[in-house]
Amino acid sequence: MKNSLSHLRKLRVAVLFGGRSGEHDVSLMSARSVLAALDPQKYEVTQVGITLDGEWLHDGNNTIEAFAQGKTQDLNRVVLPSEPSHSAFYELRMTDRGEMLEKLADIDVFFPVLHGPFGEDGTMQGLLELADVAYVGAGVAGSSVGMDKGIFKDVMRANGIPIVDSVLVLRSEIENDMNAVIEKVEKMGAYPFFAKPANLGSSVGISKCSSRSDLSEGLMEAARFDRRIVIERGVGNVREIEVSVLGNEDPQTSVCGEVLPSREFYSYESKYIDGTSGLIIPSQLPAEVTEKIREYAVRAYKAIDCAGMARADFFFDNDTRQIYLNELNTLPGFTSISMYPKLWQASGLTYPQLVDRLIELALERKAQRDHTEHRRTA
Repeated sequence: MKNSLSHLRKLRVAVLFGGRSGEHDVSLMSARSVLAALDPQKYEVTQVGITLDGEWLHDGNNTIEAFAQGKTQDLNRVVLPSEPSHSAFYELRMTDRGEMLEKLADIDVFFPVLHGPFGEDGTMQGLLELADVAYVGAGVAGSSVGMDKGIFKDVMRANGIPIVDSVLVLRSEIENDMNAVIEKVEKMGAYPFFAKPANLGSSVGISKCSSRSDLSEGLMEAARFDRRIVIERGVGNVREIEVSVLGNEDPQTSVCGEVLPSREFYSYESKYIDGTSGLIIPSQLPAEVTEKIREYAVRAYKAIDCAGMARADFFFDNDTRQIYLNELNTLPGFTSISMYPKLWQASGLTYPQLVDRLIELALERKAQRDHTEHRRTA
């Protein structure tokens, strides 16, 4: 569905970035790329940054630079009312009568570029739903299930989508009896294992554990970032395959790409800092394997009621020829070296076209929500 306002005026888009998670810096990198891709002939853009303390701030088109340089102390605070019918940001200003709210900008579409908790996990989506506004990406359910690796794996098992063996433990279990947790993990098989925070992405807090001492350290590291920790059994001779998904009720998939990690696994550093991991696009896999991967990606996408976009990450075991779905990232990285836009570019969709399509999908999803009745009629 094309934007019905496009022939009248520019579409007003608010880009949200930063956030309260360990992926704050990744969000800034992604947002910078999204902002650069938004055509000023089509869009009137409002930048809103969220600090690690949860403050919403604005300073015109300088907001992203102020956040990137850590100079946010002089920015103006803004508020998004959670009541329907506003669809606007309000600036908090000091007057002789105290603090007052003054309308900053009306917004047609909100574009959250917020990775991790408080942005990608359904919390931000819940606020945007309460405000009854159009926004890019998955809704509350899709975001929260996609974010929580423990729940996501249970949903995949229920839908017959193959995943790696795993167990979920709580931070309190680790703190109370580390040995019992280690014994529970070791029942899955031989080392190595991977310890991960259940609700975090971008490889933050993930450790490869090749011994008991490694596992103990890895569990403690993951527990820094979440109260729920997922431990996965390492798979032998694997290749890391990723595919991008785009759409609402009729999602489409890109070509598959293969990651060649420069470190022991596809770490935060190799994803966002040094960019040293190699990418093979399209992946050099048999056609029947890539088609099965794309099929699983769409099934997983629909199973959690995802919308807008997601990147599906898979393992392919060279020895057994088995495919495993690792995770579905509902708000994937959008940096210049991120796999999600690169896969679409290889599939014929440029970065600016991708951003345009995501905004269109947000408007489509909002139109669908508007057809839903929330009041019982006689």
